[in-house]
Amino acid sequence: MSFEINDNNDDVMNEINMTPLVDVMLVLLIIFIITIPVVQHAVKVELPRTSSSQDKTPPESLQLAVDSQGQFFLGQQPVAADALEDALREHAAKDPQPQLYIRGDKKVAYEHVAQAMSAAQRAGLAKIGFVTEGQKP
Repeated sequence: MSFEINDNNDDVMNEINMTPLVDVMLVLLIIFIITIPVVQHAVKVELPRTSSSQDKTPPESLQLAVDSQGQFFLGQQPVAADALEDALREHAAKDPQPQLYIRGDKKVAYEHVAQAMSAAQRAGLAKIGFVTEGQKP
């Protein structure tokens, strides 16, 4: 029994070992085979059909402007601060209820805008939004 050291394996290996690549691909294939039916599993239900159509007319919009002095304008008409809630209540009684858009001057005190919002809420208006201008580049 002789133990000889053969250094004949010093040649450069010019083949790619495909075994690890094949193992990884087979594991991925098994994972996809198992998970795809789970993802696509759905209960088949026949949904009922209706013939109703959505109302095509958008609700009326109402503009409330607050100028830099704190005066209120409903549409183009000036409205006193104490009569604002009554004017908004008339519009809140309409069906469908209009959407209120508040346009506040950037120099007006926040108190006046808050007063307009609380008057709209007390009047019963449900949809209130603010109008702003985009920044010019």
